[in-house]
Amino acid sequence: MIKSSCPVTTTLSVIGGKWKPIILYIIRGETKRFGEIKRLIPTITQKMLTQQLRELEKDGIVNRKVYPVVPPKVEYSLTDYGRTLIPILNAMAKWGVTHNAQNSH
Repeated sequence: MIKSSCPVTTTLSVIGGKWKPIILYIIRGETKRFGEIKRLIPTITQKMLTQQLRELEKDGIVNRKVYPVVPPKVEYSLTDYGRTLIPILNAMAKWGVTHNAQNSH
């Protein structure tokens, strides 16, 4: 994570980029398995999804739970700290809906 005196820069260093906001928006309401997330974001590669989830886990935003079964079962959910982002994610989604509506004329 990049340290910055600007709080917006700090926030974007954790949740910014092409994929992280989408991943977080998908798991904001419930636990999801890797395959479920991948199906909901069909244009992300498996490698990129793995990388983004690992970074979010490292930053304490996402929890990764591995079950000792065959085939392997891994679930992802927001940590308590990650859940503090839900209002931000919801505000971003609301803004996006408004923006799309204004630009569809």
